[in-house]
Amino acid sequence: MLALVERYTDRSPGNVLASYLPALRAVDGTDSHDGLDPRFTEDWAEAAKDPVFQQAQNDERDRVYFGPAVRQGKDDGLGTLGQFAYYDAIVMHGGGEDSTSFGSIRQRALAEAAPPSRGGDEVAYLDAFLDARVWAMRQEEAHSDTSRVDTAQRLFLRDGNLDLDPPLDSAHAPRARPVRGPPAAPSGPWAARSRSVPPPRRPRPACGPGG
Repeated sequence: MLALVERYTDRSPGNVLASYLPALRAVDGTDSHDGLDPRFTEDWAEAAKDPVFQQAQNDERDRVYFGPAVRQGKDDGLGTLGQFAYYDAIVMHGGGEDSTSFGSIRQRALAEAAPPSRGGDEVAYLDAFLDARVWAMRQEEAHSDTSRVDTAQRLFLRDGNLDLDPPLDSAHAPRARPVRGPPAAPSGPWAARSRSVPPPRRPRPACGPGG
């Protein structure tokens, strides 16, 4: 969060969030709200209307989550589904090295199967990665619902759809219609990405653990 507001302020000095920078620096990495109450979330919502802030969020997301996930996925020899699975994991669990972080999830998977870059089978490796991801999710109450893996990513893997070719039928949203191709032109290798982030409940480091 601090890095995002700093990026925004570099591009738009005097924005509605700039005055919170001293407080954000003071509480960075903690759960403290000191210096932020009572208007921080309201001001965040106001800033979210600013295209400059929206672009700053997109750039910070790419720096912290999207870019690292796609680079690691490609280094491991994974296709679109694997890159998506990595991205989804790093957003939720963070890119650190604690026991439930993306790095640790990947290490658990590597202990069970080799990725294509090491001569392994892509389906077997992704199966191991999703098993490790489910384990990590179940360690955290806030993430214990594993349906995003069980009823979407795992189904695509079972179907052998390693490139996420449409139509994409997922049981994750039972009332949603399947995605029929061709999809809209993406801004990255596999998906269009969100334009804005809702106001946070509490300050957290942009690249810290926990999605």
